[in-house]
Amino acid sequence: MIQRVVWANLFHRRLRTVLAVVAVALEVTMILLILGLADGLVGESNRRQKGIGADVLILDSISSGTFTTGTAGLPETIIDEIEAMPGVRLAVGTAFSMQAQFTTVTGVDLEKFARMSGGLHFLEGRGFEGPFDLVVDDIYAKQRKLSVGDTVQVHNAEFELVGIVESGKLSRVFIRLATKQEIMSWEGKLSRVFVKLDDPAQAAAFVQKLKTRLPDNPIYRMEEFISLFTAEARGMADDFINSIVGIAVGVGFIVILISMYTAVLDRTREIGVLKSLGASPGYILQIFLWETVMLTVAGIALGIGLAYLTKGLVEEQLPLVTFSIGHRHLYWATLISIVGAFFGALYPSLRAAQQDPIAALSYE
Repeated sequence: MIQRVVWANLFHRRLRTVLAVVAVALEVTMILLILGLADGLVGESNRRQKGIGADVLILDSISSGTFTTGTAGLPETIIDEIEAMPGVRLAVGTAFSMQAQFTTVTGVDLEKFARMSGGLHFLEGRGFEGPFDLVVDDIYAKQRKLSVGDTVQVHNAEFELVGIVESGKLSRVFIRLATKQEIMSWEGKLSRVFVKLDDPAQAAAFVQKLKTRLPDNPIYRMEEFISLFTAEARGMADDFINSIVGIAVGVGFIVILISMYTAVLDRTREIGVLKSLGASPGYILQIFLWETVMLTVAGIALGIGLAYLTKGLVEEQLPLVTFSIGHRHLYWATLISIVGAFFGALYPSLRAAQQDPIAALSYE
């Protein structure tokens, strides 16, 4: 009986129903996209770090923390010193910096890096031959609509795009190490050194040994670095995420509150009739709470659909923007929306349940 009354009320006031559902949907969509974007960007960066194949990472002494836009303070001669140490299979130095859209431009010896990482998978073209050759990953090429043979402006210099590789290893944009050092005035300097050991299980002991030789440089096992980077990146984004989620929850709360409050005013005489027929306060309360449940469930379903639709459209048009919407995000978006809607509907529902039937019947 209650469900029939609720459905009748929702269909009778279609505009109010649609607005409430859309408000909840927008709340869910905003939460999913913001959380998914934060996790997507961090996850994509971690995937590229894991694809390097290194066991130990050495940063230059200028770096503070794991997150840096690019500096170069390590002497290039350190490569030979590290490779001469027992248990070291290979050491690869890079020089990198960020450009627009948080895209890293990395100077590297591709042939040596391929030995460490297992090789870059070229989808088109080839590796470096000339000093101003450029290799990019497929996502960057799609974003910029690039093809092999195109001229690309990088660091105010013109490069020829000679190869497109599968994404997932180290960087999105690769140039020769010597060229990067010359352009950035980093001659003989490196940003990072990746070390591959004969026995990865010895990484922790090797890190301790390196720290005695390079006390001023941050040195990490790769697993440790990725974990710290993830925590640091998420920590930097927390305030922004919390603000956006707070705005989304506030919008959903206010819209449900206004929607249910106006519903109580619109149906004051109806409430009076129901009470005069013997309806208890609990029965009236159930009607309004069930309306809230149905509006919220419909809004959550629509919001999830809009989030995935927006994710697909954005990633198609802007491939560098990566969303990762998982079960955890769906759970939190659903829980936050339900709690917000419940508290938004609580006061109007209690007000309706406590109305005096005689006053309600005389309401105009």
